[in-house]
Amino acid sequence: MAGFWNWLARKRVALPGAQRAIPAAAWDATLARYPFLQALTPYERARLQVLCGLFLARKEFTGAGGLAVSDAMALDIAAQACLPLLHIGPPEQALAWYGDFVGIVVHPGEVVAQREVVDDAGVVHRYDEVLSGEAMERGPVMLSWQDVAAAQAGAYNVVIHEFTHKIDMRGGVADGCPPLPTGFLGTAHARAARQAWMAVLEPAYARFREQAIIAERFSGPATWLDPYGAESPAEFFAVACEAYFVARARFTEEFPTLAPLFDAFFRREA
Repeated sequence: MAGFWNWLARKRVALPGAQRAIPAAAWDATLARYPFLQALTPYERARLQVLCGLFLARKEFTGAGGLAVSDAMALDIAAQACLPLLHIGPPEQALAWYGDFVGIVVHPGEVVAQREVVDDAGVVHRYDEVLSGEAMERGPVMLSWQDVAAAQAGAYNVVIHEFTHKIDMRGGVADGCPPLPTGFLGTAHARAARQAWMAVLEPAYARFREQAIIAERFSGPATWLDPYGAESPAEFFAVACEAYFVARARFTEEFPTLAPLFDAFFRREA
């Protein structure tokens, strides 16, 4: 294990189909740290391990703020990043969903990003935003290790959140609807498939947004999902995916219409 990361760094990008062998002890340790990975079947674990080997061969990890990204940290991130791809197609085909970027930047904790927006009157507004992760269109993924480590319990998972944003972005700007396969849900063309998807997602988002507003403004019950999902359909999709992959039974109870929709997209080979 000690020399695994150094060897990987020297041989970062390989020929198509190449992958990195993951030591058994390292793999078992990653599975043991995350209950939702322990719950996978032996077949799913083996398939995920293959995906992780390919993923690690293609991506570059960079530590920021003095953080040294260890072998274990890289493997933990890879396993969670590849989980949404588990049943989406053969490994090479599945990893094409992450083919628009190479870099993964890991910070010790949350990052304060400076933002700038121009309103309808042309006035520029500058503000700071605290981030636990960010997926940039056709660019790298940023993660807070503090938040990655917090994924061991509950429905919160920053890795799945940011990497499902990447899946959403494969169709252009993230909007809550990833590119859908031909014939999705029995539809005849891409426009009909998108309409079928949004016909389920948008009402679920509207209900969740209302619940989040009631919780924030009127001291209503807290939402089970991260209320950040109320920001937009794209954020709702990413937040819902977090729960779908790490707390599937509860997610199905809370969102009975979304669960079969996500099954149709993410579990095509299940």
